[in-house]
Amino acid sequence: MRGLLDLPSRIWRYAASDGVPRRSCIVALIVGTILNLINQGDAVFTGAVVDPTKLLLTYLVPYCVSTYGAVSYRLHVAQPAANEPARALVR
Repeated sequence: MRGLLDLPSRIWRYAASDGVPRRSCIVALIVGTILNLINQGDAVFTGAVVDPTKLLLTYLVPYCVSTYGAVSYRLHVAQPAANEPARALVR
């Protein structure tokens, strides 16, 4: 039960450590820029008004997805080996 209560603390610790924020920012800048050019490129190139909400979310979503991937991997790796099911031999 303690492990379950400790989970939010571990999630925040993993999300803010070992370069996760930096890597997530790099991913968000690259992916967000590409998505903004696809979604709002016409507005950018014609000088029309760009929707600031779409602009923010287009960068925020890749950041969150990248962070989620890093955190879920670290949580999986941190699990004790006893919790993993036995793997059958495949022939």
